[in-house]
Amino acid sequence: MKRKIKYSEGPVRKLRVVSDFLPPPDQLVLKEDNLKVTISLKKSSIDFFKEQAKKHKTSYQKMIREVVDWYASHYNKTAS
Repeated sequence: MKRKIKYSEGPVRKLRVVSDFLPPPDQLVLKEDNLKVTISLKKSSIDFFKEQAKKHKTSYQKMIREVVDWYASHYNKTAS
């Protein structure tokens, strides 16, 4: 966007007020109940997630969390 915007001296059209449709900031942050745990994993597994996380510009811990959450969600549905 290196083009400069040129404003004219022409008349301004009728303005209208737009109602506020965005939620307040406290509703934008969805909190989930998380529990910190300590877990020992194989070095090769951690190396894999670190390599993938670097490629996708994310956290390897977040990727591991997503895998665990997906696994639990998948098998929780089939158990019912």
